[in-house]
Amino acid sequence: MQYSYQFDEELQQEWDWPERYSPQPEILRYARHVADRFDLRRDIQFDTRVQAAHYDDATQAWDVTTDDGKVTRARYFVLAVGCLSSFNKPDIPGLEDFEGNTYFTAQWPHEPVNFTGQDVAVIGTGSTAMQSSPEIAKQAKSLTVCQRTANYSIPAQNRPQDPEYVAYVRKNYPELRAEAKTLYGGLLDDFGEVRAVDTPREEVEAELEQRWKKGGLTFLGGFSDMLYDERANVIAAEFVKAKIRSIVKDPETAELLCPRNIIGGKRLCVDNGFFQIFNLPHVSLMDVGSKPIERITPRGILRGGTEHRFDSIVYATGFDAITGSYLRIDIRGRDGLKLKDHWDAGPRTFLGMTVSGFPNMFMVTGPGSPSVLTNMLPSIELSVEWLTDAIAALRKAGKTTMEATPEAEASWVAHVNEVAQGSLRSKVKSWYNGGNIPGKPSVFMPYIGGLPAYLEKCNEVVAAGYRGFKMTGAPRPVAPPPQNPVTAEEQTT
Repeated sequence: MQYSYQFDEELQQEWDWPERYSPQPEILRYARHVADRFDLRRDIQFDTRVQAAHYDDATQAWDVTTDDGKVTRARYFVLAVGCLSSFNKPDIPGLEDFEGNTYFTAQWPHEPVNFTGQDVAVIGTGSTAMQSSPEIAKQAKSLTVCQRTANYSIPAQNRPQDPEYVAYVRKNYPELRAEAKTLYGGLLDDFGEVRAVDTPREEVEAELEQRWKKGGLTFLGGFSDMLYDERANVIAAEFVKAKIRSIVKDPETAELLCPRNIIGGKRLCVDNGFFQIFNLPHVSLMDVGSKPIERITPRGILRGGTEHRFDSIVYATGFDAITGSYLRIDIRGRDGLKLKDHWDAGPRTFLGMTVSGFPNMFMVTGPGSPSVLTNMLPSIELSVEWLTDAIAALRKAGKTTMEATPEAEASWVAHVNEVAQGSLRSKVKSWYNGGNIPGKPSVFMPYIGGLPAYLEKCNEVVAAGYRGFKMTGAPRPVAPPPQNPVTAEEQTT
């Protein structure tokens, strides 16, 4: 009911969300419905990969090259490439040698996959592995979960929507959406303002127990210091580890599944029976942290000199998060400046939506915005509304280009880094800071100051006449792009 668009009241009222946490097919059905309802498909070119986008100083426009060889010239270049869309293909020797079925959770087939009667390995214990492993266990002859680093997870407690709750939300959507914007993550829930370190231990644990039974991503929201004070964090971490030990019957497996780091430092997972599957006779845990995978063989996985044979291997190895999708495109700004070079030490943006040296280039929930630390769909809308208003202001001013100043960008980067240091999240190696990708700069990429503080700063920039931006150039028509190469056959037809 909250993870949905809010730009159209009729859309909010007409769509039925049958479950508390909608599964992938339901969210895909919603996306298709939105595309059809608002006739968006005519403006979308599918099955097309953008290879390059170069700013032309002479024409003050962007030339965007796609994998079909075509060049599109545009005044404004908006990157809505997603925070978690460039999948991380693991660098494991022999990965291409496996003769069985290979699947990547980030590139799952559209047709159903049936693991019935198969010996299956899942590599990874992040969010996707924790959600998919219980489903695979229902079908597979055997399931081996390969874990490098143990992860915290809270029961999703997914269930059908309560009709009374649905009616309440629909009746009060405008007020609820407005209230959500005043909260740190843009998500409505029962958040506590007291500190756990100032609360008797038994009361803290009672609150955690209530939130465990309730389930969901706001497990740590009962107290204000869970992600800022290690003493408070330890209480929550020990609580979850005690739950894991109580669920998993084999003590050795239970200990392997107990994380050793800060809870919430990595993105907190929710699951539907992940820990419970290790009580099943055909499910086992392989510790590849202390004894790593040596290579993938034609028949399976070689580890510790022993070959483990499988029919299928599922790689749940995550994403090159936040910046990955940007840097896989050859983006060049003013004077040929490469975005890859500009971000060599980590992403540099102003407000997470613009980059100095890249005129008229805008990003939807880019690095330096709250993005993944908030309720994403409303946050996407906020980005779109802001950049749309910015383009309108540029046109109204009779100018052609809008570009963040180096000083504004440097100031924002310093602010993003400063607020990150106050959180325990900055002390944990995770995809938030590129820790899951070898060689990636270690920088906490989302803005961790919270949605209200971020909105206030964005509004301040607008109120001050787009302070921190240069608007230049007289209006001019966009010249046609360079001629696209065509074959002889195309020329004749």
